[in-house]
Amino acid sequence: MAVIVKYVVERNGEEKMTFTSKAEADAYDKMLDMADELFTLLETSKLIENDEQKEELSMFLAQNKDEVLYALGAKRRPTEKKAKKAAPKAVEESDSEEAA
Repeated sequence: MAVIVKYVVERNGEEKMTFTSKAEADAYDKMLDMADELFTLLETSKLIENDEQKEELSMFLAQNKDEVLYALGAKRRPTEKKAKKAAPKAVEESDSEEAA
């Protein structure tokens, strides 16, 4: 007999998602919290009247929070590691040739 640990994310008495990792469950719960806050913000606007569209948009924005933060300038994109430059070696070689 196997024992399986499951983490259930529940909102308003409704099971939303089940995870095998506490970290994944916490991340999903946090994303739902962001979506709730974004929905509240969208309700203050008259741009979208349909509550279903507000909910879908708030979930989309919460799921793509890093991209939203990049777009708002609140977060920088990770920089790619720069390749080591070959130029300094060439300079060193030319210096040693001049010395000879």
